[in-house]
Amino acid sequence: MSDAYVPHEFQYSSADHQAGTAVAGMWLFLATEVLFFGGLFLCWIYARTQNLAGFDAGARETELWIGTLNTGILLTSSLVYSTGVAFARIGDNRRLVQCCLGAIGLGLAFLVLKFGLEWSDDFAKHLWPVGPDFKFTGPIAGGARLFYVFYFIGTGLHGVHMVVGVFLVAMIAWRARRGEFSPAYTTPVEVVGMYWSFVDVVWIILYPLIYLIGRS
Repeated sequence: MSDAYVPHEFQYSSADHQAGTAVAGMWLFLATEVLFFGGLFLCWIYARTQNLAGFDAGARETELWIGTLNTGILLTSSLVYSTGVAFARIGDNRRLVQCCLGAIGLGLAFLVLKFGLEWSDDFAKHLWPVGPDFKFTGPIAGGARLFYVFYFIGTGLHGVHMVVGVFLVAMIAWRARRGEFSPAYTTPVEVVGMYWSFVDVVWIILYPLIYLIGRS
């Protein structure tokens, strides 16, 4: 595909101008996401320092093997999608589609493990922090309840971002199947890759907060 066929909207002087604006826009969006999740993590860490016993008790109820497996799944998905970006840069749309499908499969596996299996187990063990049936009682109940408030909020928000990411990667796969990308035009592929990597980074922070700190 020559530069004459690289799509760009009328408000941009060139395809390069449009690509640079798209990347800058994604960086700006991710900056707002950092502020959002950063505030959540800061509150989480502060609350933990005030309720050590309760948070430790809550952490020991989490399924470490699921969290660890999901961490490996997400890191692998980033590697697979990054490989797809490399294929896009050399114009191999077929390989890009394969990498997208691999990343989608791994993303769906993460969601099934986290929400289909682990959340179901959490509810079965009465770890939902709202209501009278909460598992913990006594002096640590307040801290444990607060741990699970952060747990469900944090993993729920991350899950929403994962669903959005899976949809975006599916759109890239669909467009790649139509042959829309070339060495001269890979901006959407790279922008979605930035978002997907950010979602992984959020999980890398959630993983020790949920499963590791206080477990020993």
